[in-house]
This record gives sequence, structure tokens and C-alpha cells, in this order.
Amino acid sequence: MLHQPCWDIPKSPRMSAGPRRRRVGIVGFGHLGQYLVQRLQDDGLQLGLELAFVWNRDSRKLQGQVPSTLQLLDLAGVPQRAVDLVIEVAHPCIAQEHGEAFLAHADFMVGSPTALADHATETRLREAARRGGHTLYVPRGALWGGEDIQRMDDRGMLQGLKVTMLKHPDSFRLQGELQVRLQGAQAMRTVLYQGPVRELCPLAPNNVNTMAAACMAAPSLGFDQVQGCLIADPSLPDCHVVEVEVTGPTSGPGGQAFTVTSSRRNPAFPGAVTGSATFVAFWSSLLACQGHGGCVRLC
Repeated sequence: MLHQPCWDIPKSPRMSAGPRRRRVGIVGFGHLGQYLVQRLQDDGLQLGLELAFVWNRDSRKLQGQVPSTLQLLDLAGVPQRAVDLVIEVAHPCIAQEHGEAFLAHADFMVGSPTALADHATETRLREAARRGGHTLYVPRGALWGGEDIQRMDDRGMLQGLKVTMLKHPDSFRLQGELQVRLQGAQAMRTVLYQGPVRELCPLAPNNVNTMAAACMAAPSLGFDQVQGCLIADPSLPDCHVVEVEVTGPTSGPGGQAFTVTSSRRNPAFPGAVTGSATFVAFWSSLLACQGHGGCVRLC
């Protein structure tokens, strides 16, 4: 189960001066990776942080953008960089293939938590965190109300959780049968998927990380019982919508269930996979990763 979440970090913290800066490695140099690298270079020193390395599958993308001394060409070289925290913002396969090795030497923030929908991967990474004494961090991303969801789950009050995500068809990167359904969704609003999040994650690994974070915030339900709904909507060219429906226990004379519904509209460039507000949310999550021992922790 998740331990206490990382919600007590202020929006713009200033860490006290210490003998050593916390070294951070970035795995992935897409839009989100570039944003985090820039923030570390601009603000890292005053926050007690230092960029340790940047890795990208295509290393040519780093040329002229990242100093050669900070370019990491092989993830097997992570231990030699004396890194304290590895941030993955690339693809779920990174956590599946390298997560255990990262956790043997450093804390690890899995920016693609859809990787954890694979039960074997989640089990291996939980054990690696415990064994290595490092923390496996799961960022909130676009999930709204994660703290309340986790509190309800911890108290045995969470009865149901559904996450609905609506995006323009061009913002999806889908696989298998969902890609076929997407082809017919350019002209009208189309429900691409509705059901357990575990089955959805391998079909939309880049688009449903918010749903995966919700599953980790609600371990009593997990990937098999948290419900996901994915909708392609051509009328949403410049935003992503995330709706969260929470159901609690029944109470009162009428036997009505406690329910909460939230709707989050995240501005996004046309065709973008990641909404604009999610960039800042990831930076806040990075700042919250201060080392909490061998556990899994929402941040």
C-alpha cells in the first residue's frame, strides 16, 4: 500500500543550504523532459538540486541542447553518475526494463505509471524499493483530489472510483483495437474504452497515466476495480478534460451513497499528449521527492 502522500510541499519551496545538492537524472527528452531539464538548470541550485544527467532514446536530440558532460548514452551508466533521484518521462518500458536497477541506487519517480498496470512490474518495483531502501514515487500528474481519494482508501471508505478522460482525437497515441476505433472518431464524439484501467493501460500507455495514478492512490481497488473511460471529442481542440467520480459508503436515513465528482479542464496545444498544467504539476512532484525510505509514495 502507498504510504503518506507528498502533499505538504509548498508550491515554491526553498530548501535550506546543505553540504550536498540532491542530484537528479532525467530519462526522456520530449516536451516534459525538456521542461524539467530547463527548470533544473534555471532554479535547481537555489533549491538544493543539481542536474546529474539527461538520457534520450535518440541521443542526437540532446546535441546542442544539453552539455556533453550531462549526456548519458547508456542507462547502464546511471550508478556512475552518483544520482539521488531518477525521473522517467519517456515510456512505460523504461520502468519495466530499468526500474529495478534505478531503485538499487536511487529514488525513482515513474512518470509513466501505466507501467505499473503490469502486475509483475509493480511487484518487482515495490520489492526493489523495499530491498534498496529507496522510494518509488508516483506523480499525481493531472489527477485532481488524489489526497482525498487516498485518505478515503486508507480509512476503508472508498467504494468506487472512475476516471473519464476526454481529448481531441489528435491528442491520442493508441494501440491495437483502440487505434482502429480512433479512426472513426474524427467527426463525432466517440467512447473509445470503458472498463477496468488495467486492460486500458497497454492500449493507451501515453494517454492514461492519470488513471494509473488514481489506481495507485486507491490500492484497495487497484487497476482491476478502478474504472476508466476514454473519449475522443473533436470539439476539444485546445484542452484535455479529466473527470473523477468518487463513491463512498452509504449513510443517512435514505441509504444514499457519499459521492464527489470533479471536472478539470487542462489547456493544451492542438495534438499535444500532455496538457499545459501538467508540466507544473510534474515540477511540484519532483520537488516533493526528498527520499522517504523503501516504500511507494504518491507525490
